Amino acid sequence: MPWNKEFECMPVEKLQKFQLEKFKETIEWVAQKVPFYKNKFKEMGIKPGDIKSLEDAAKLPFTIKEDLRDNYPFDLCAVPLKDVVRVHASSGTTGKPITGPYTQADLDQWTECMVRNFWAAGVRPEDIVQNAYGHGLFTGGLGFHQGAGKLGCTTVPTGAGLTERQITLMKDFGVNVLLCTPSYALTIAERAEELKVDVRSLPVRVGIFGAEPWTVPMRREIEERMGIKAMEAYGLTELGGPGVAFDCKEQNGLHINEDHYLAEIVDPATMEPLPMGEKGELIFTSLQRRAMPMIRYRTKDITSLSRETCSCGRTFLKMRKVFGRTDDMLIISGVNVFPSQIESLLLDLDEVEPQYRLIVRKKGYLDQLVVQVEAKREVYEAGKEKQLEVEGKIMGHIKGNMGISVEVNLVEPKFIARSEGKALRVVDERPKQER
Repeated sequence: MPWNKEFECMPVEKLQKFQLEKFKETIEWVAQKVPFYKNKFKEMGIKPGDIKSLEDAAKLPFTIKEDLRDNYPFDLCAVPLKDVVRVHASSGTTGKPITGPYTQADLDQWTECMVRNFWAAGVRPEDIVQNAYGHGLFTGGLGFHQGAGKLGCTTVPTGAGLTERQITLMKDFGVNVLLCTPSYALTIAERAEELKVDVRSLPVRVGIFGAEPWTVPMRREIEERMGIKAMEAYGLTELGGPGVAFDCKEQNGLHINEDHYLAEIVDPATMEPLPMGEKGELIFTSLQRRAMPMIRYRTKDITSLSRETCSCGRTFLKMRKVFGRTDDMLIISGVNVFPSQIESLLLDLDEVEPQYRLIVRKKGYLDQLVVQVEAKREVYEAGKEKQLEVEGKIMGHIKGNMGISVEVNLVEPKFIARSEGKALRVVDERPKQER
């Protein structure tokens, strides 16, 4: 039984009627309260009254990350700061950070979405939850914390890092549920092996992972190494944090919290809407947020949507696992390459660890891709001949599946820096003007 049967199992026609009502309210709200949107609507000749159906979303302007940076810190805020009870922000490593103000009602809605995520993952009030997401301005730590608290779980807010201590607390506290990025879950599993701790024998039975792209093979790797069920949380700082979508026991798509978010798929080249089932860029519009609603926010995530009967009883639209990001896409020998594709192929092979980096370099007039991946210890210690054999096997596997030639560098175990948060998968060494 879902956490909130009224909305999660609502008949689709009734759900879409609710969405339209909230959609109209939101467009009216931002047209009155946010000069950025008021001016955009005026430029495009749009009035709130023009919105008469969900399909009319296509008439509205897109919002992109640069719009949030250009209006830093609070020019997109629709309420006075006296009504803001919390502010989160992105890291801002590539420019000004993205700020996210919340009213108390916004926090309550976010918490509701997080509880749905926990419940669908099989987490219950009697569970002991270890929250190893970074706490602070990043939305992950506190978003998961407030969801676990609302559900009534015993919450251990370890934050990211101090991996040996994480393992000790998991063991000593009898932790049932682990929350962190998928790459950090692998770091925990690897460190446990080094400490001769059988992490599979610990009480942890489920992990909820998010904040970075990860493939189905990566999920299986985590489940095998930790002896747990690996579930997913999807969200973005710009939309309020994790809890936008979550997977259920079927794990064949993430349920979008449709009473809070209107989802579209558009062609990333033409920006025209695509029909249900086709792969393109995911677009979201906030439906109930008040401090900083987003109108047609371009996530840059590539996926597809489907409306299908789910055995869990939820009627919410499903988004497929994110295939890649338009801003992470590389073009190698004329072929579009996403890091997730390389990850899946690497995890097909028994000779390597799930630790890799993709290095992009310039070779003459063309871009060259170098796949740097850690060998299993027994492979690396077998010597250069064995290493060359495995490098050739990887190159052939990638060539055979993707049609591109890459250079493969097999490196020793622990060569690649471990992640405590989001893993750095792509290193661009091309001259800046040529990227």
